[in-house]
Amino acid sequence: MKFLLATKSHMTQLFDEEGRVWAGTVLKTSPLTVTQVKTADGKDGYSAVQVGFGTQKPERLSKAVRGHIKASGKEGFKAIREFRTDATGHEVGAEIGIDTFAVGDGVTVAGISKGHGFAGVVKRHGFHGGRRSHGQKHSEREPGSIGGGGRAGGRVAKGMKMGGRMGNDRVTVTGLKVLHIDAAKGEIIISGAVPGARGTLVEIMAASA
Repeated sequence: MKFLLATKSHMTQLFDEEGRVWAGTVLKTSPLTVTQVKTADGKDGYSAVQVGFGTQKPERLSKAVRGHIKASGKEGFKAIREFRTDATGHEVGAEIGIDTFAVGDGVTVAGISKGHGFAGVVKRHGFHGGRRSHGQKHSEREPGSIGGGGRAGGRVAKGMKMGGRMGNDRVTVTGLKVLHIDAAKGEIIISGAVPGARGTLVEIMAASA
C-alpha cells in the first residue's frame, strides 16, 4: 500500500484537459523517514511500517522517543505514524517521497476534523427547530421531546440525538483522487475536501481495490 503524510494548506480549483473544474485541497508534504519496520513473524505479530514526518527539536522529545528513532539517523520528528501494510522493501532510515503517488491515483484521506465545541441539535444534527409563528418564544432551536409517552419506558433512549460536543473526531474520506503534484514545492492536490483545519496532519493512503 502506498501512503504519505501531509498538512492541510488550503482549498483551490483546477481545470482538466476537457475544461471541467475540480475542487481540490492543497496538502504540503515532505519526505517521510522510516523509523521502524514490523513483520508478522516478528515480535510484533503484524506487518506495518512506522514513519516520521517533519522536524522537531530533540529536547522537546522524551528520552524514550529519541532512543526509538535513533536508528533512523534523524534527531526528531513532528509526528510519528504507523501504516499497516506489507513491510517488504522498507528499511529503517529510508525515505518515502511525494513521488510515491501519481496524478490520477485513487486515495483515501484520514485526519482529525474541525472542533466546534458544544453545539445544539440544529447545527449538530440538522434539526429544523420549532415553528417561527406567533406564540413561540424560546423554542426556535430547541430539540423538542426527548422521551416519555411510553417510548423506551419513559426514559431517554441511548443514542438520542441531542446537543453535545461536535467535531474533533477522526474522519476518513474515501473516493478521492490525486489532481496535481508539485515535487519542487512539496505540494499534492487532492480532489474534494479533506477533514481538518489548516495545518491539520492528514494521512494519504492508496484507495483499496
